[in-house]
Amino acid sequence: MGLLLALGAAVAYGLSDFVGGVASRRSSPWPVAVMCAVGGLLGAIAIAVLTSGDPTAPDLAWGALAGVGSGLGGAFLYRGLATGRMGVVAPISAVGAAVLPVAVALVSGERPGVLVWCGIVAALPGIWLVSREPGHGRRLAGGILDGALAGLGFGLLFAAIGQVPDGAGYWPLAVTQAFALVSVILAASLLRGSWRPRTRVEVGGGLLAGVLATLAALGFLLSTQAGLMTVAAVLTSLYPAVTVLLAAAVLRERIGTGQGVGLAFCALCVGLVAAG
Repeated sequence: MGLLLALGAAVAYGLSDFVGGVASRRSSPWPVAVMCAVGGLLGAIAIAVLTSGDPTAPDLAWGALAGVGSGLGGAFLYRGLATGRMGVVAPISAVGAAVLPVAVALVSGERPGVLVWCGIVAALPGIWLVSREPGHGRRLAGGILDGALAGLGFGLLFAAIGQVPDGAGYWPLAVTQAFALVSVILAASLLRGSWRPRTRVEVGGGLLAGVLATLAALGFLLSTQAGLMTVAAVLTSLYPAVTVLLAAAVLRERIGTGQGVGLAFCALCVGLVAAG
């Protein structure tokens, strides 16, 4: 059940990233990220109200820390998807999202085995190859920095939300979405970006992406409670496969030979970590 929940979270995250990325390209990433956080907050509150739980102060604090990672990760991801290629930004963010929770789990006492380390090593050439723009020699593709920052944010989200026990219910998830909203607005203000939604694309696309992201976070939370966080993190980090396939099918983005090999290394990374 833990594996299925993590894979379901990967599909939901992939759909959310594609919807949010398309909306960001048609308008601006910051308003979309804000509406995504609003949609996520509304969805999380609905889930928390309809279910039972008894969260403690530390549980809510973990939710708040996860919200900082969620907000910053989503904002930088949408900015990267708006300026760069989905087939580049999404895989890079996924590697960071997988590696950080694995490191936290190892420090916390999980001992997954040698295959996990092999998977982390496989991620290095994957990042290098997928970061190259097809047909432009050694030039790095656009959105690399945003993808890396998004990966750190999502890694923080996964590592923090994985600390919430099953008896806490889902109010920590609502706290996560609330802090995500605040984090996006603060980040946009510091970077002098306009974050107030003004168009239907920003509102509708952001809300849909936020609801999908909430379902993904819920699936990941349940997956960590049913099994190891290392396995849940890397399987959930398969989400770029959905984003890349949709970008190729709908937006006709071309995947170069080197990037295809890089994507294979990224897939090998998450596969080995999951198997370990």
